[in-house]
Amino acid sequence: MANGIYQVPEPQNESVRVYAPGSKERKEAQKVYDELYEQSIEIPLYIGGEEIYTRDISVITPPHEHQKKIGSFHKANQNQVELAINSALKAKSQWANMAWESRAAIFLKAAELIAGPYRNEIIATTMLCQSKTIYQAEIDAACELIDFLRFNVFFMQEIYKQQPKSTAKVWNQLSYRPLEGFVYAISPFNFTAIAGNLCSSVALMGNTVVWKPSDYQVYSANVIMKVFIEAGLPDGVINMIYGDPEMITDTVLDSPDFAGIHFTGSTTVFKGIWKKIGQRIHIYKSYPRIVGETGGKDFIVAHPSASVEALSTAIIRGGFEFQGQKCSAASRVYLPLSLADKVVEHILSELKTITVGSPRNFKNFVTSVIHKGAYERLKKAIEMVKASDEAKIVCGGGYDKKVGYFIEPTIVVTNNPKFKTMETELFGPLITIYIYQDHRFEETLKLVDTTSPYALTGSIFSQERLPIHKALKLLENSAGNFYINDKPTGAVVGHQPFGGSRSSGTNDKAGWSLNLLRWVSPRLIKEPLVPDLDYRYPFLAED
Repeated sequence: MANGIYQVPEPQNESVRVYAPGSKERKEAQKVYDELYEQSIEIPLYIGGEEIYTRDISVITPPHEHQKKIGSFHKANQNQVELAINSALKAKSQWANMAWESRAAIFLKAAELIAGPYRNEIIATTMLCQSKTIYQAEIDAACELIDFLRFNVFFMQEIYKQQPKSTAKVWNQLSYRPLEGFVYAISPFNFTAIAGNLCSSVALMGNTVVWKPSDYQVYSANVIMKVFIEAGLPDGVINMIYGDPEMITDTVLDSPDFAGIHFTGSTTVFKGIWKKIGQRIHIYKSYPRIVGETGGKDFIVAHPSASVEALSTAIIRGGFEFQGQKCSAASRVYLPLSLADKVVEHILSELKTITVGSPRNFKNFVTSVIHKGAYERLKKAIEMVKASDEAKIVCGGGYDKKVGYFIEPTIVVTNNPKFKTMETELFGPLITIYIYQDHRFEETLKLVDTTSPYALTGSIFSQERLPIHKALKLLENSAGNFYINDKPTGAVVGHQPFGGSRSSGTNDKAGWSLNLLRWVSPRLIKEPLVPDLDYRYPFLAED
């Protein structure tokens, strides 16, 4: 094969379709949704290029219509988890030694397949099983996943370009080896794009993967696997399994060839996995890479100069899009007394126009939460607020699970800045507001910093620059993604690298080259072009 220094296409963010009434794209998306709604799919395990069907099956139902069966998926036992590990190890050598531009071509093709023939299917499955509105599914399952695939290829090339200095006498090279062993990817229910990125970003850098998506995201994960296979991904590079999460994780972590974990999910689960890795550290061939993005208790703090309309819009979108089931969702808000009544009044007026129901009805801004457990957790929180003398519900507070797991968009106002709903991640459509005295703005910023163990996203609203400057300084460690006069959600690949610290994760910034660097082990190669032939240095010579 002829050699060359190749240049991948300059990545461009995928354009977001708006699905306006009467548009072709809207009709096509509705048609695919309806077709999948009436079908019953059976989803296998994908191990070493084989589709494996087991006797252990779970039913797939839409959260917004939990009595409707639309499919099932097969779950792995311990032997099949071990088979997935062995398949990843077997595929490793050939995949790691494949030319980087060939690996790039696979994922660039995958991006175009999602942008084209698979777009409506991946959007419809995300709407059906994760209960996202058409717009939320578009920006996630289509646009963000396409962006991850395109930009990661570009970032890979930029990483490989980074080389140490050489001289006329010594040539220094840095090779970026994949990790020694296999990588375990665990992805959440709430973002199809995250699921696709957690496994593909690792694989792109030459690693092989055992991937466990959430049980509540298996339908769209299945589309991702179909796309990767059609794009030419070799057998065993990404092995997708589902089943008992503790059994799968323990089996994976018991392997001496475990080389790293790429995780998005709950803080408690991630800390538990970290502990298990530490307890097994003596068995591993290398120190495993531990990369995780976990919870958030994300804030919006307003200065008295803030725009009422901009602030209210950010609260509604930041808190209630996808029912607040984003790790970046706004869930605690700090309003100055001078603005509080106007802001709350504006929000309440806007919330009257919001309807709750199935994502099939494009007029609905809010749909259901993901499952019964989430519903019961939020119901309990709402009832706790109703019984408290430290907080009151000023809007919403209703819930109904007869058809789907529906929770009304709920606004709570509290007189206690440490009230439970100000501190606890609820992962649902519930926002708590604390009202502070205007002259205590800086004091409130310090309160924001110390209220939550998380540090994922946050935003400051002010039309004056000095308060923004103060917030940037005092909240420096409070959020890995900080927004000025904007909602704390909606990071775009290549524009706003995403991740937080403290209890929010390892802050390895998905959507940027920093994340990809975690999946390589650099090797420095030094080559003197003319080697020295005598051990004696000049200082050893006699005077």
